[in-house]
Amino acid sequence: MIRTVDLTDTDPDDYRTIVPRADVDVDSAMTAVVDVCHQVRTRGEQALREFSAKFDHVEPESLRVPVDALARAAEELSPTLRSAFTESIRRRREVCEEAELETSSAPVELAPGAEVSQRIIPVERVGLYVPGGFAPLASSVIMNVVPAQVAGVSSIAVASPPQAEFGGLPHPNILALCEILGIDEVYAVGGAQAIAMFAYGVPDLCPRVDMVTGPGNVFVVAAKRHLRGVVGIDSEAGPTEIAILADQTADPRFVAADLMSQAEHDPLAAAVLVTDSPQLADRVREELEPMVAATLHTDRIRTSLGSEQSAIVLVRDIDQGLAVVDGYGSEHLEIQTADAEKVAARVHNAGAIFVGPWSPVSLGDYSAGSTHVLPTAGSAAYSSGLSVRSFMKAVHVIHYDKQGLDQLSAPVEAFALAENLPGHANAITVRRGR
Repeated sequence: MIRTVDLTDTDPDDYRTIVPRADVDVDSAMTAVVDVCHQVRTRGEQALREFSAKFDHVEPESLRVPVDALARAAEELSPTLRSAFTESIRRRREVCEEAELETSSAPVELAPGAEVSQRIIPVERVGLYVPGGFAPLASSVIMNVVPAQVAGVSSIAVASPPQAEFGGLPHPNILALCEILGIDEVYAVGGAQAIAMFAYGVPDLCPRVDMVTGPGNVFVVAAKRHLRGVVGIDSEAGPTEIAILADQTADPRFVAADLMSQAEHDPLAAAVLVTDSPQLADRVREELEPMVAATLHTDRIRTSLGSEQSAIVLVRDIDQGLAVVDGYGSEHLEIQTADAEKVAARVHNAGAIFVGPWSPVSLGDYSAGSTHVLPTAGSAAYSSGLSVRSFMKAVHVIHYDKQGLDQLSAPVEAFALAENLPGHANAITVRRGR
């Protein structure tokens, strides 16, 4: 079901090529997406309704979800699920407030009368997308809304695809979470058209936003790529992925369960085990077969585990294993080794690192307190997951008085003239002697 890549006798020049990603052709989706965005921009709500009927097979009575539908969804939650939601919110909010929230910097005095400081300013209005494909990801409401609220975003809107089985509304769990979090601007709009609605705004329905965040399918990703610059985006999220670095101390049943949990998301999901223990690899295979056969989404999981983006990678030792996982730069990385904390501290590239046998990715998906909106496709080498700082801008504030400027006038004039920009120099010169 899952192939093996043996590196024990080799030293690849580029560890990034060891496990290929699933083939997701965003460019091929662009043609359709560009037209969708154009139609939403020019025809507004009429286009949104047509695309809902075409793509979601339902036309909502109201594209903006009525507030009484939000309240009703929250009232109908089971006590157990409401408790799970509120605890997840509490933990995510606490991490946002204690570990992620940035404040303005103290001024730096570079010389008498020469001061530079930094203000951290929240984005004013954001549109948060919550997918509703293979699974209605209600958890994405928490992961998007909570950090935006902690950042101080003053206007938050949520969009999620309408569902025919719920009368053209998004999934009730998504609506209930919006109500619990105090979000009353919710739209039953999905796909690329939702991103276009946020980016351009739709008269008498949805004001344009400054930034769009949240995961989605290839058409959502393509819309983000097309509209980047018209609106800010968080990232172009690809299929989900897990890498597990494990040695002989790992529990094979835990490892198998964690590989399967990510494969459950999508046939394009990637599940990669990197280990220096052939015995562990064999036992993980043995555990996977009955576990996959007994679960709900067997075919989807088998497709994921049997595709080129998933593999068991055998390495000589943990040092080589670290080279593999750093080269891969997984969205989720589990460390199930002896001295797991020390091994985890040596990792450079990962969206989030889950340390030890009792920190499965599923915990992070829901209630660990961490973000689950994470960089994919190797972008963890240069980017971060969605957090409070994703919704904030750093703005330098420059305050020089006359003395401060006079001390620097001659060097700045020389610098400007060296770049053949005499007008820049003149902006300093006209202030001399004033």
